[in-house]
Amino acid sequence: MSVLRWETDGRNWPNRAASRFIETPKLTWHVQVMGAGPALLLLHGTGAASHSWRDLMPLLAPDFTVIVPDLPGHGFTRGRPAGGLTLQGMARALADLLAALDQQPVLIAGHSAGAAIALQTVCDSALAVPVIGFNPALMPFPGLAARIFPQLAKMLFINPFVPRIFAATARRAGEPKQFLEKATGSKIGVAGISHYATLLGNHHHCGGALEMMANWDLEALSAMLPDVANRVLLVHSNRDSAVPLASVEKAARILPHCTLEVLPSLGHLAHEEQPETAAALIREFVGRADNGEGMA
Repeated sequence: MSVLRWETDGRNWPNRAASRFIETPKLTWHVQVMGAGPALLLLHGTGAASHSWRDLMPLLAPDFTVIVPDLPGHGFTRGRPAGGLTLQGMARALADLLAALDQQPVLIAGHSAGAAIALQTVCDSALAVPVIGFNPALMPFPGLAARIFPQLAKMLFINPFVPRIFAATARRAGEPKQFLEKATGSKIGVAGISHYATLLGNHHHCGGALEMMANWDLEALSAMLPDVANRVLLVHSNRDSAVPLASVEKAARILPHCTLEVLPSLGHLAHEEQPETAAALIREFVGRADNGEGMA
């Protein structure tokens, strides 16, 4: 199976009219840009793509320029950033993308691993903007898993058959829905499941997700959190089966200027289950900055 092709695999992609392809060093980005006004940068998590923000973008577009890329190794973005799919490599690549778009966001929001990339980006680029992490994956796994999981991800990544096996499994009827519900605790609509099926059924996309996990250094990120000067809102949900609430609470205690909000009856994909709630949280947080609360 070839890489995902925009002409075929992307023919029913949500918000397709907002899509464009942007060249930066070593990368051809698929990025969606919608609306007018101050820029918001939204970053998806591991294994997802721009479709993750499909229902949120139109809600924010009347007042903001909403920028939603497929991260390197994911979706329809092609190439490999300098430094690979590491936190630092992703952050540098995003800085290049924002420069190519001639945009500086007033807020960066990330989901899951995208929240880690958001924090790395504001620190590396010295962006004094607020950050929102939806169901954020910021802390190392507890106990023995902290040592086992990164090594397991590396072993899976270097085995060329693993992404193909995972993709073949994901192409079975009903498998994406069952996988998403078990892995995330979320229930999303048929359209959302179909887009995940397109992604997870492609071994190149699966390989990119595995590579990103294999290169994730959450130990270094957690050590950096006490120095984050930006105002941060962490949004978690009580049915998230992917990221433990305790780890998000720990991150919130470490971040100097952080607020934690826990949403009831939602899973790891809370922003897809209730995009209106996510949009309201973003608007409120941007509004606080406009009222002079940009830094604590």
